[in-house]
Amino acid sequence: METLIFQLQAPLSSWGEVAVGEYRPSAEYPSQSAIQGLLGAALGINRNDDAAQTALRTGYRLAVGVLSQGRLLRDFHTAQVPSRTDLKMRPHATRRDELSLPKQKLNTILSSRDYRQDATALVAVQTVANAPYSLTQLTNALKKPKFVLYLGRKSCPVAAPLHPRVLNAETINTAFADYQQQLAKLWQQQLPKHIEPINLSVQKIAWGDDFGANDLSVVGVQRDLSITRKDQVITRQGWQFADRNEHIALLMKG
Repeated sequence: METLIFQLQAPLSSWGEVAVGEYRPSAEYPSQSAIQGLLGAALGINRNDDAAQTALRTGYRLAVGVLSQGRLLRDFHTAQVPSRTDLKMRPHATRRDELSLPKQKLNTILSSRDYRQDATALVAVQTVANAPYSLTQLTNALKKPKFVLYLGRKSCPVAAPLHPRVLNAETINTAFADYQQQLAKLWQQQLPKHIEPINLSVQKIAWGDDFGANDLSVVGVQRDLSITRKDQVITRQGWQFADRNEHIALLMKG
């Protein structure tokens, strides 16, 4: 089946989990909502366009291949914010709008935020019924995005080209392997001869119920565990998310 594969690499990334109080955790690999947000940014879809956001969520199924989960970095973070009352009384389309108040009306909030250092992942995208864009259109958008792309937070820009490719492979696992072979050949052609490319193997693959919980003919690997993630977008305007089942195959065990 035709599958779009692209890579995500950055010095820092942050894949938001359920946040309670002042602590903002990060998962070890991209969430469904983060990937859909990245695709929406590449296409130029606004967050407040609920119809387009819903079509993006329901038109595709996603899987993630983790090459490296990176290292944890925890940041003690301070930020200035106006009160909710002041926000309701004025438009605030940008961060600059939020802070365009007298200093005495701004408050300081403290939080701890988690990041992943030098994490690397592959993303697989397949179309389902009523997909609003073809995989070729998604590929072109990722090559020339309308909005700036970042990995979870605006402070986490991508560090390497996403290198999107549409492959025809029997399973997701095969698609990841074919993609890495193509990327390795590209590195050999472009890197100086005295520099050896870094070859990382897929450590685990994560996918949702839309691929089937344990369908070897689709993903190509047997699941080892299933978890629940709150990363299915209900609405981006109110930052509301629903639970979703995620299945994980551990390819490097021990």
